[in-house]
Formats: sequence, structure tokens, C-alpha cells
Amino acid sequence: MTDTNGQHDIDDLIKLFDDTFRVRENTVLVRGEDEPIYLPADAQHPQHRIIFAHGFYASALHEIAHWCIAGRQRRQLVDYGYWYHPDGRDEAEQAAFEKVEAKPQAVEWALSIAAGFTFNVSVDNLSGVPVDRQAFRRRVYDELCRYYARGFPPRAELFMQRLSAYYGTTFQLPQAA
Repeated sequence: MTDTNGQHDIDDLIKLFDDTFRVRENTVLVRGEDEPIYLPADAQHPQHRIIFAHGFYASALHEIAHWCIAGRQRRQLVDYGYWYHPDGRDEAEQAAFEKVEAKPQAVEWALSIAAGFTFNVSVDNLSGVPVDRQAFRRRVYDELCRYYARGFPPRAELFMQRLSAYYGTTFQLPQAA
């Protein structure tokens, strides 16, 4: 599946990820049918699997970002042991979602820049309380700037380098959100 500008084929992203992390981290990227999920290796599957939604490039980058942040112990748990309340969250649930999502979405933004792919924040609450997307985008941008100043998680940094090399991009921090 290729994105709308015809430049980002999901099979290329899967190959880049697998070539980078299949052996090093025993982890593969898998096109899923429905909701994304991370599944650690088990008796039936010898490799950890990052399963992203519907073959979407943005979904794959988002799920990779979560994996890049998760520590070794969390990567032994289904979906890293985190809670997820689906679409339809109330105000408190949405605030909790945005609090935990700012960092992975900042890493996703960095991966998107490295791939030359357009990034959009995801508030992931279409049928819940109204959300201030611009305020959340600023929060994600602030996290992106902190990562830029302090350094990205090692797996994110490595994959950013692979994406930049493949797509011929140079990482530049975007203008303020």
C-alpha cells in the first residue's frame, strides 16, 4: 500500500524496520487488519510483533514510536502493559490519553520527518468529548523539542538514521506548532 503522494510504500517501511531490528531486537513489523497491538514473542511466534492498523504508513510509524520508547520489561508484555480506552473517552480519560501519548507522538513526528512523511497528531477520540487538537499538537511539539535537545531513544535514533538514508532526508526541527 502506498500513501497518497505515492512516495511511501508500506512494504518499504516493513523491510527497513525488519532489516534493522529483526535480528538485533528479535522484532518485526506486521501489517494488521484491525486495531494495532504489540505482541511479545511466545511459543507460537518466536519474534516480537508490532502489528499496525490496516496497512497504513502513519499507523506503522505510530506503533514503531511506542516500541522505541518502551523499556525491555515493557516489551515483554502485550501492548507494553498499558491501558487503552477506545474512542468515546470522557474529559478525564482524554486528558490521561494525551498525557501518555505526547512522548510517543513526538517520536512518531521525528520518524515522520526522517521519512519525509507528513505528520498529524492523533487525538483518537472522534466520538468523545471535544478536543483541542492545537493544544495537544503544541504539547507534542514541546516533547519533540525536548527529545531534539536531549537525544532520542536509541532505537528511535537508529531508525531515524535508516529512514533518512533511505528517503534522502535531513532531520530539521519544524517551526513551532
